[in-house]
Amino acid sequence: MASPTDFHEKLNRSGDVKGASERSFGIVFAVVFLIIALFPLISGGEVRIWPVVVAALFSAAAFLAPRILSPLNRVWFLFGQLLHRIVSPLVMGLIFFGTVVPTGLLMRLLGKRPIPLEFDPEAATYWVERDPPGPEPSTMKNQF
Repeated sequence: MASPTDFHEKLNRSGDVKGASERSFGIVFAVVFLIIALFPLISGGEVRIWPVVVAALFSAAAFLAPRILSPLNRVWFLFGQLLHRIVSPLVMGLIFFGTVVPTGLLMRLLGKRPIPLEFDPEAATYWVERDPPGPEPSTMKNQF
């Protein structure tokens, strides 16, 4: 018998996902802190000094000794996996309960049945005859 978790995405596949290199991690964080430093310029403010220093440290580490960033890169990667475990099911649930369920309820209220699935013990087949018939079977040989 299937367990309840067999019907859900496997969220514990940390071995399948590869993190970014230490160099690219350092460059990204240097750019982020540089943006934080320059952001006050938009409203006429002054450049923030501490993010410039942090950006310089990240870029120096990224180019001169990327191995130094390995622990931070690992922590950042694990944080991303944690966010994935929380956000992905929430977003998928919102999509399902925000679109699929209301659509199904609306179709039921309007009496629409896109697939007639009523059980008929007397039926020999549930095959639906098409009139006019569809394309020739020979046209379906190389679909992919």
